[in-house]
Amino acid sequence: MSMLDICVLPGDGIGPEVTDEAVRVLDWFVAKRGVQLRMTRHLFGAASWAAQGTTMPEATWDAIMRADALLFGAVGSLDQTHIPPEERRKGALLRMRKALDVFANVRPVRAWAPLAESSPFKARTVAGADLVFVRELTAGVYFGTPRGIETQADGTRRGVNTHTYTEAEIARAARFAFELARTRRNHVTSVDKANVMEAGRLWRDVVTEVHRADFADVTLEHMLADNCALQLGRTPTRFDVIVTDNLFGDLLSDCAGAINGSLGMLPSAALSAPGPDGRRRALYEPIHGSAPDIAGKGIANPLGAILSAALLLRWTAGRPEEADRLENAVEAALAAGARTADIALPGEAVLGTRAMADAVLAALDATV
Repeated sequence: MSMLDICVLPGDGIGPEVTDEAVRVLDWFVAKRGVQLRMTRHLFGAASWAAQGTTMPEATWDAIMRADALLFGAVGSLDQTHIPPEERRKGALLRMRKALDVFANVRPVRAWAPLAESSPFKARTVAGADLVFVRELTAGVYFGTPRGIETQADGTRRGVNTHTYTEAEIARAARFAFELARTRRNHVTSVDKANVMEAGRLWRDVVTEVHRADFADVTLEHMLADNCALQLGRTPTRFDVIVTDNLFGDLLSDCAGAINGSLGMLPSAALSAPGPDGRRRALYEPIHGSAPDIAGKGIANPLGAILSAALLLRWTAGRPEEADRLENAVEAALAAGARTADIALPGEAVLGTRAMADAVLAALDATV
């Protein structure tokens, strides 16, 4: 495969800290395994606003549009009122997702055996859990209009967000989920609120139609979102692929973070449809957000970012064997006792961000 251009966007909060470690790991694969990656770093978000007076420099946007994939850290927090609203929108992650049309957000969740005691659930409940969310990422309530906060005639405020989906938007997310399930255990759970939402009823209808037309070999079940939240804590092993809308995918995948006791363990890949050359545009990021309360302390868990790099190796670099190598190295590091504060039990030794990545790199070195 030819050289791949990776646009590295560390962003805000703990984003730079965890992204640095993911880049170090990818550098290992470039040096030791011959993976063809060219990584360039660019400012955006609040960090860019502080340095350049804009949340999205033109050079950064141009790099995003040219890149084969984005390696993303984190952006934003609730405390950005000093940045004008139009600038916040300019540097928003939602804008990037829409422009790249990365409609399929793949969020794998597995129970790492060494972390069985870190989970708030009983070990027998989560043992063997291995599921993946396919979250529709470019429509729904996060993108629908009208939206905003308005002042009514009586002086009180009214907030509006619009949840809207087209048949085509639902169908392509469903197709992606069914195709993914064929590479796994051939089971899809479609999650909605068809009992109270018209868009939810359309979601259920379209997923069923896609299934009947082209994927009858895959088992399909429908589940209401509130029941899915319950079942993720009660019997997470019952799930294989979960396909759902933007809002429910956001909330439920975070709920699934409890399987290992921390969002710091969860990676994601946002993928477009294949282009004429068969390649997908892609954005890789840990799902934990900017965590401003611990930013700059060197204690953030880098494994979500490192496992996002594994997804990059799998989906963009086309090197599934190297993705497996990296995931196995993460498990080896955990099995050897490497823990950051978010996944450590009382009394266990705690590593900082860089030291945790060092443990993964040491496990990788042991494989060559």
